[in-house]
Amino acid sequence: MPKILLLSRQPLATRPLHDWLEGTADDIVLLTTPKAVVGAEDALAEHFPSHRLVDDYGGWSTEQAAEEAARAHGVDLVASTSESDVLRAARLRARLGLPGQDVASATAYRDKVVMKRTARAAGIGVPPFAPVECPADLLEFIEDWGFPVVVKPRLGAGAKGMAILRGPAEVTAFLDREPTSEVPYLPGQWMVEDFVTADFFHVDGIMRDGRIVHAWPSAYLGSPGQRVHDKAPLGSVLLAPDDPRTALLRRMTQNVVAALPAAPHPLAFHLEAWIPPDGEPVLCEIASRAGGALIGEAYERAFGVLLAREGLRGQCGLPLELTAQPTAPSAPLGWALLPYGSNGFVPPSDSCPVPGAEVSLLSEADRRRGGVGPVEDPSASVFVEAESAESVRKLLEETMRWWCRNTESQ
Repeated sequence: MPKILLLSRQPLATRPLHDWLEGTADDIVLLTTPKAVVGAEDALAEHFPSHRLVDDYGGWSTEQAAEEAARAHGVDLVASTSESDVLRAARLRARLGLPGQDVASATAYRDKVVMKRTARAAGIGVPPFAPVECPADLLEFIEDWGFPVVVKPRLGAGAKGMAILRGPAEVTAFLDREPTSEVPYLPGQWMVEDFVTADFFHVDGIMRDGRIVHAWPSAYLGSPGQRVHDKAPLGSVLLAPDDPRTALLRRMTQNVVAALPAAPHPLAFHLEAWIPPDGEPVLCEIASRAGGALIGEAYERAFGVLLAREGLRGQCGLPLELTAQPTAPSAPLGWALLPYGSNGFVPPSDSCPVPGAEVSLLSEADRRRGGVGPVEDPSASVFVEAESAESVRKLLEETMRWWCRNTESQ
């Protein structure tokens, strides 16, 4: 196994990186945070004796620490597990002359303006959009396209920082929040695009050398951004093999992956797209990492592979478990993350009455929610399997209604 510098801010107790990679303790130099190793100190000492802990993981000093560790240990590869590390790892590869996803590819999969310009040039549908370098850019876009519009960080993920502007008052509110924004209001940081009203989907899988190794689409239960904005449950349902949207979305995904600069090693990916009434898919975005929330667990239940693990192994030159496109999921299934009640969290006193609903608590009672929505801080999760995708959707929606009704009434 080559010597690997592994960048990860994920909790080691719940993401056993040492089990995912088949090397010895001398093969991996782990760069992580003190918070990420809490509860896994023994695993850190046994499997990652060459680790480095950094306090400000998102800061520039971490990139310097990563290069120092890579040079000190003579690493052969740089791998990462989070979207925030995609560009950082690519820059480090360029500095050290190492193989893997390069800066051009990483930028196209991270910067949504570069991504959509590249996709549009290849004939792939994208909503009207523009970079926002100053307030005038935002106001001019609204004058040209009208309300509503979506403003979001160009390098954002998980709807963080996103704002839906439906009128002048919300434009003012967005501009007024600048002092408290985690993403600076500076050139190169923000973009605006037309608000698309259409069914919303995601496609997840593994890609390599500009082609899809395997992938499967799912239909969101509404838009994630809108659901975070409304503090509503978030979830999705795997599409059926004979659903015409399955082939449509997989074809679009292949076109997007072929259009963007390719990476030589296998990578996990997560694509989001709308299908308007005219049936022509419109790209929202694509990332060269595994999908968040419960997307990875749903894919594992359906196809037997964990995409985050597969993507990491691919970066490290290790063989994939799944190398061909499955014909169908093991069963129709879907998932949802459930929010807190408005007055703190009191779990329902009775078990879920919805048949086939597998509900798991993720939070303690009496806790008041922090964060912006269920993606970051859910109170519970639910998985449902049924005889069809439509049945799964109905059972999930029934479960979400039961949950919200019972948690709000406590």
